[in-house]
Amino acid sequence: MKLHIKKGDTVYVNSGDFKGQKGTVLEVLVKKNRAIVEGVNMVTKAVKPSAQNSEGGFVKKEAPIHISNLMLICPETGKPTRIGRKKVVVNGVERLVRYSKKSGENKKEIN
Repeated sequence: MKLHIKKGDTVYVNSGDFKGQKGTVLEVLVKKNRAIVEGVNMVTKAVKPSAQNSEGGFVKKEAPIHISNLMLICPETGKPTRIGRKKVVVNGVERLVRYSKKSGENKKEIN
């Protein structure tokens, strides 16, 4: 399945409890259609004592958010935008490139 976001992208949350927040994608869970975004959907989790965390207690961490609630931020305008794909020939090799539907600017090459 093709997803419109990748790890490292800056995204905008367009619906839900965290509407209006921006963050960087830390991880994409392809099979679950979810992504973990830095600073968004923070949950408190109880942790048992272990070798790394001798005291245990409560830890705040990011929980996954559904991909349909995220929009990529256009690097040119800084606003949320939809993403399209087009084929571009680079050095004689045809590549698939994501581009912003608002500004038309290429985001990154897709391998």
